[in-house]
Amino acid sequence: MPIKSASTAILVAALLFASATSLPAKAAPWAVSSQPSRLVNGTPVLFRVATKKTFRSLSGTWLNHPLEFTYDASSKDWFALAGTSFETKPGSYPVELRAETAAGQWVSFEKTIRVEHQSYPQVPLKVAGKYTAPNPEDQAAILKDKETKTDIFKTSTPGRKWSGSFAPPAKADISDVFGVQRVFNGTVQSTHQGLDFRVPTGTPVAAVNRGHVILARPLFFEGNCVVIDHGQGLLSLYLHMSKFSVKEGDDVEKGQELGLSGGTGRATGPHLHLAVRWQGVYLDPQALLKLDLPE
Repeated sequence: MPIKSASTAILVAALLFASATSLPAKAAPWAVSSQPSRLVNGTPVLFRVATKKTFRSLSGTWLNHPLEFTYDASSKDWFALAGTSFETKPGSYPVELRAETAAGQWVSFEKTIRVEHQSYPQVPLKVAGKYTAPNPEDQAAILKDKETKTDIFKTSTPGRKWSGSFAPPAKADISDVFGVQRVFNGTVQSTHQGLDFRVPTGTPVAAVNRGHVILARPLFFEGNCVVIDHGQGLLSLYLHMSKFSVKEGDDVEKGQELGLSGGTGRATGPHLHLAVRWQGVYLDPQALLKLDLPE
C-alpha cells in the first residue's frame, strides 16, 4: 500500500474513533420502557428508565410536558407517570431525558415512543333542556364555574402525593367509558372525558389514591364535585355526588370516603363520574386503574 494511502486510512480511523468516544451522553445505554405497551390517544403511561450509572436526578419532557422522575430503590430504576391527550395524533414521539451526575454534570438521552389511534363511538342522551339551552341565570352560573375550574386546574404541585396503583372509587360495573361523544338532545355537546360507575344514590365514593382536596363544592354541570391533587399535575375528579364527606384543604388517603354518589348536575340518572387530568389534559381513568404502579 502506498505511504500516502496508509496515512489517509490511519487518519480516517483516528477520526472515527474520536467521534465515537465524544458522544457518551447521547449514546448512553439506557433502557426506557412504557406501560401499557400499546399507547393510544388519551392513555396514561408509566415510564421507567434504567441507567447503568448512578445519577442525582432525572427529568425530561414528553409531548411538551415536563417529567420529574422518582428513583425506585427496589427495582433500581426511575419512574414517572405521564399521558397522551385525547387529541394526540398517531405517530412516533420522543421522550427526552436529562440526568444530573453526582459531580453536577448533565447527561442526555432520547427514546422514541409510538402512539396509535383509538376511535371512540357516539352515544345519544336525554337531559333537561337547561343543560343544552341554559337561560341567562344559568349561563352566569356556568361562567362562574368556568372561572373556578380554570383556577383549580392550574394546580400543579411539584411533589408526588400518589403512592402505588390507583384503586376504583366504587365497587360497581362501568356504565360509560372514556372518549365517547355525548349527543345531548340530538346535538353533540361534548366528549365524555371520564369513566361512569353504575351506582345508586348514596353509594360511598372513595379516593382513588392519596392526595389533597382542592375543590369540594356544587357546580352547574358537574353537580357536587370533589377534585383531588395527587401531585405533579395529576388530578382526579368525582362528579354528581349527593353528599360531601370532605372539605377543601383536607388530605386524604387511598380508599378514604369522599362522600356519597348521586345524580346532581347534568346527569341522566344516579351514577359516579370519575375523571383524571394530567397537566391540563384528560386521560382515560380505566387505563390508569389498570397500571401496576410503584409505591
